[in-house]
Amino acid sequence: MKMNQESKKHDIYIKTGTTIKGKWHKKSYSIKKKLGSGAVGSVYLCESNGRLAALKISEQGTSMTVEVNVLKSLQKVQGNRLGPYLLDVDDWIAPSGSMYSFYVMEYLQGETMASFINRNGKEWIGVLMLQLLDDLGKLHESGWVFGDLKTENLLVLNSPPKVRWVDVGGTTQIGRAIKEYTEFYDRGYWGMGSRRAEPSYDLFAFVMVFLQVFYPNRFEKDASPEKKLFKKIDDVKALSIYRTPLKKAIQGKYLSSSEMKQDITAILYSVQKRTRSSRKSKRESAAPFLIEAGGISLLAAAFYFFSLLL
Repeated sequence: MKMNQESKKHDIYIKTGTTIKGKWHKKSYSIKKKLGSGAVGSVYLCESNGRLAALKISEQGTSMTVEVNVLKSLQKVQGNRLGPYLLDVDDWIAPSGSMYSFYVMEYLQGETMASFINRNGKEWIGVLMLQLLDDLGKLHESGWVFGDLKTENLLVLNSPPKVRWVDVGGTTQIGRAIKEYTEFYDRGYWGMGSRRAEPSYDLFAFVMVFLQVFYPNRFEKDASPEKKLFKKIDDVKALSIYRTPLKKAIQGKYLSSSEMKQDITAILYSVQKRTRSSRKSKRESAAPFLIEAGGISLLAAAFYFFSLLL
């Protein structure tokens, strides 16, 4: 992760078993284990009143205030839960006398997109794409860009399968410079556009998220970045039906998430229609109807549309 061209992480070490008590709200949190760290602070799994939660702590009070405001803004997006649910915001005075800012959010338990797709099949790729585009669209409409969109910041929850964001630290107001980014997902690194916060920035990262699923070790740029990215897309059979919209996103040809969503939805309906037609003579009870590699199943589609109601 980088922040304004810098790779320095602000790692805060807190010993397991430590109790953090808020200075103002007086709520206590028992630290269970560290979940990660980034450009702003560290995230820990904690427990309070028998309930697990994620606690982010930092010395950078101003940056933490920005993140809290982002979470509050996301919670106001009608009809959709985007980021983790915010539970508490407070300060902590450590035994050393140092004061830290922290906020507590819901702890989301799920699996990575790569793990989910490998376990459940490639037919779910289209579902996850549409879900993520839905969420990005609502975020963009509310005036924000995700910024540091990457696989590490995404989890797939079950019942029904749903993509959720676990870190909104890189979220930036539209029109400003991206404040946090990870090179592999950053179009600036690839020479494919600016680091201005706009929907097309997130859509470039969106493509890289799905490439990361099939290239877990990632890959580096060369003298012809666009050509290389196109070839990487072409070489993944599971992404074959999505090649055109993925390449358009790489080139920054979409002005909004809804445009890309329309193209992917049209592809899925077209493939589904062909599949149903070719299987018309088969038993009506055969379900789920799985289509050819890279397509979408009717069962998966049902889960997707059901998830829009949650």
